[in-house]
Formats: sequence, C-alpha cells, structure tokens
Amino acid sequence: MNADEGQQVGEIWSSVIDQPTQMLYRAYQRARYVGENVAVLAIDLYKRVYRGGNRELSEVTKEYPSSCGRFAWECREPTLRLLSVARGRQMPIYFSTGRLEQDAAKRPTMRQVGEADTSDDLEIMDGFFEAGDSLIEKDRASAFFGTGLHDDLQRKGIESLIVIGESTSGCVRASAIDAYSLGYHVVVVADCCFDRSQVSHKVSLFDLHHKYADVFFSSDVLDAIVDPTVATAAR
Repeated sequence: MNADEGQQVGEIWSSVIDQPTQMLYRAYQRARYVGENVAVLAIDLYKRVYRGGNRELSEVTKEYPSSCGRFAWECREPTLRLLSVARGRQMPIYFSTGRLEQDAAKRPTMRQVGEADTSDDLEIMDGFFEAGDSLIEKDRASAFFGTGLHDDLQRKGIESLIVIGESTSGCVRASAIDAYSLGYHVVVVADCCFDRSQVSHKVSLFDLHHKYADVFFSSDVLDAIVDPTVATAAR
C-alpha cells in the first residue's frame, strides 16, 4: 500500500524546528509508504487522558493532571474513522493500556504528583474498542516491553504497523522505536496522536519521521488502505 503526499507533514513541525535543522535533515528524505500486512497499534487511549472534556489544558489540569484536554478530543474523530476503515479491511487492531494495580515505580509513565487512580482510569475510552480487537496491558512505556505483542504480530505475519494514540513524546514514541528496532515498517498518524505539550508533540513527530517511522496524516493513510495503487509520496 502506498500513500500520496496530501498535506505536507513538514508543516507540523515548521514552527518549532528551525530552517537550518530542517535543511540538515533533508538527507533523511525517502519514499514514504504504509506497507503490506498491516496492523493498527493504538497506544493508551484510556479514559484518564480524556478527563475534563474538550477544553483547554489550563481549564482541566487542576482537577485532572493527566488529562490531555482538547488535544485528546481533537484526535477522536480521525481516530474513529481510521479504526472503522481498518476493521473493514480486517486489519488486526491492538490497544495498549497500563496496569492499575502496579507499583508506582512500574507505571508506564512518570505521572503527575497528586492524582489518585480511579477504577476506570485505564479502561479504553468509550467508542474505540470493539469485539475482535486485542488489549495489551503493559508495565512500561513501550507496548512491546514485557508483553506478547511481538510474538502475536509475528504469528499473524504482520510487517507494517500504523501507530496512533498518546502521548506522542512518551508511549507512542517508545512503541514506535521498539517496533522499528524489531524490524517492522512503522507509520505514525500525526492527527491521531496527541500530547499534553504541543512542542513535545511536534518535535517527537519530527524525530520519528526522520529516523524511525513514516509520518502521515490520516487522510493519506485512509487513501492507502482503501486503494493500494495510490502513488508513493517522497518526503
């Protein structure tokens, strides 16, 4: 499957990466593609990060320190569209989450001080998970560390992973790098990933795109899923 250029992904990080650095990284330009034998890996789309609703972080974080506010909610619709199309194409879909009962030292992220766990914090947010999807419970940032994900992907003959979720600079990045290190072709969907910090989000996408993954917008990924003959984009 290939994907066309669509909106320029370089627009994502142009406001935080200076021109000399962008020019330096032109050496990493290559043809981008989605790949064959694809699965979707949805990282930590659990209820904790949606607490407080579709509002600015400044309005929600006093009560919900781990919420991603509007950044989480703005990704909801493109994520639902991607999951729907992937299911229609019978792609395996894996969701990751943390373990509520684990010791603080083993939590998947170093969380903010002062926030207590609630019983449904780590449940996948309503509307995402469906029967037939797989759920991975993890102790660390990467969905591959200490889980059976790699073995299951190998059994299914998966070669390429579409990675979505949160946070871009944390568990998404860790999972994408591990996937790359294990030999998968990695696609990170920019408008289906989010972070509490927009600077961290943009810089992480820049790094991932140039070293470990092909970063696309969801519209281009959907085109590639629906029509495998779409021309490959060079970027």
